[in-house]
Amino acid sequence: MKAYVIGAGGWGTAFARLLATNRHPVTLWVRNPVQAREIDRLRENRKYLPGVPLPKKGLNITSSLSEASRAELIIVAVPSFAMGELLDKLVPFVEEQTAFINLAKGIDPTTEKPMSELIRNKIGAEAVFTLSGPSHAEEVGRDMPTAVVLAGADLSLGEEIQHFLSSSRFRVYLTDDIRGVELCATVKNIIALASGVSDGLGFGDNSRGALISRGLAEMVRFGRVFGARQETFFGLSGLGDLVATCTSKHSRNRFAGQQLGMGIPVDEILAKTDKVVEGVYATEIVHSIARSRGIEMPITDGVWRLLRKEVSPSALVDEIMARPPKREGIR
Repeated sequence: MKAYVIGAGGWGTAFARLLATNRHPVTLWVRNPVQAREIDRLRENRKYLPGVPLPKKGLNITSSLSEASRAELIIVAVPSFAMGELLDKLVPFVEEQTAFINLAKGIDPTTEKPMSELIRNKIGAEAVFTLSGPSHAEEVGRDMPTAVVLAGADLSLGEEIQHFLSSSRFRVYLTDDIRGVELCATVKNIIALASGVSDGLGFGDNSRGALISRGLAEMVRFGRVFGARQETFFGLSGLGDLVATCTSKHSRNRFAGQQLGMGIPVDEILAKTDKVVEGVYATEIVHSIARSRGIEMPITDGVWRLLRKEVSPSALVDEIMARPPKREGIR
């Protein structure tokens, strides 16, 4: 199976390296031709995945989307807000029978649709999967043990792709709850921002544990409205990725939240990084959807107001802690 990875950020690069290391022929598409030549020459992505050597054989580097026409499996690893534009450019080079895997963790800001639906609508592809879970590129690129979940409606093809992706250090589980997996991937980044705010304020493990558990309740409430299965939120794409994103030194969402907690404005935070902080974009979309559908999401609402500078980090904590007492649970 010939694979084509679109997006040479840290995750796209690590994923292409994973396939090449497993001796699968793979092409990595790099948007910037200058960067593509540099990665090809150095066999390293020094901008987004420094210190991780890339295989000299089996991994082709290109800046031409037309090469996607030769792929049987296309893996898309671009930010959620850039997905629509990328797919428009990709349309002339792919067939409807081409299988897709989405690696982006977000919702399209224009249509408010998850990435799999956007791919189906733009490309016309039927075999669309999403892969998610606790999978920081820095660790996957260094062959640290990782487990993820592949979600899609076609479980027969899913099993084939599951075996194709799996290795001794990369374990892939399979589910047909693609909606649940995609919503987990989106909302957990918002909770990670909140966890970072707690860290920035100098709080400890108690606060983080509370945010993770109550954040998980928000994720379940949000997903249930869209028909997602509750057990998905307690699996790798839900609780697993939530814990990793809220605690890891690699988490850009937690780090951005930490800076917010220290009083740094969001526009300044984003201006100082060349990496995408998906949680910032997800907050606006998820908050809008939750408000229109009457879904109770106090942490998400608090992060939204913090990003809009309507409340200070310390005042936000006081507000959340002063909410009326209630029974523990998801409802």
